[in-house]
Amino acid sequence: MALRTLDIDLLRCFVTIADTASFTRAGERLGRTQSAISLQLKRLEDQLGRPLFLRSPRSLAITPEGERLIGPARQILRLHDATVAEMLEPDIAGSVRVGVPEDFATAHLPAVLAAFTEAHPLVELEVTCDLTLNLMERFHLGHFDLVLVKRQPMLDRQDGVRVWREPLVWVARDRQSAADFARVPLVVSPEPCVYRKRATEALDAMGRPWRIAYTSTSLAGSLSAVRAGLGMTVLPLEMVPQGLVAVSEEAGLPPLYDTEIALLEAPGLSDTAHRLAQHIIATLERGA
Repeated sequence: MALRTLDIDLLRCFVTIADTASFTRAGERLGRTQSAISLQLKRLEDQLGRPLFLRSPRSLAITPEGERLIGPARQILRLHDATVAEMLEPDIAGSVRVGVPEDFATAHLPAVLAAFTEAHPLVELEVTCDLTLNLMERFHLGHFDLVLVKRQPMLDRQDGVRVWREPLVWVARDRQSAADFARVPLVVSPEPCVYRKRATEALDAMGRPWRIAYTSTSLAGSLSAVRAGLGMTVLPLEMVPQGLVAVSEEAGLPPLYDTEIALLEAPGLSDTAHRLAQHIIATLERGA
């Protein structure tokens, strides 16, 4: 039997459709028409002998076969693009301004950015950490080339590419300190803050009284307050540090929606910034 291979361009088309949830937006990102994107996807589906998306006039959903392919496809593209960068574009240079929420920058982004700067040592990154709504305001004022922002899943899907998703949990010093409060003491960031809003709205919806016990502009400050037993905070599950615990039903607290991180690109993006955007999207495949 002849060895069968998959075309890199077809895989890139497939991944871009999955990232944007739209043939039109995939075409805009890849510089192709919608019909060309549809044709490329059909070629890939014909090569594999199975459908990768379920399409209707109003929706586009990835199939189980597509879910199986998306991870390996991202890995192939990441290795391919890194090889091209190393062999053909070692002198890629320029500065890129990136805005990112502090907690995500602390937990997940350093290794991603380090890998990019190692492959492209002439690129200068300027990374700013702030609250999501502040980042969005500054992004629209032209202060950033790329911005990573927190958002509710399934909302504003027309803006940006989802790169990460994980559940939010209530975090306390221990299970005992989370119980028997007449009003739930909250450790939060200043307004505007996505997690602060998510916490207070969830408590209001179940009729549970609450109060702001401690406000900190930094993640380290918030965690110190929780460790001291001053109140509870909200974090992504994987960011619960050693020594603190995730609590919910046993403390009479409401469940929280998942959070997701989306990557937005400024208009007129430089080639260097666009390459960093593609690197971030490909590397953070687990949240997609």
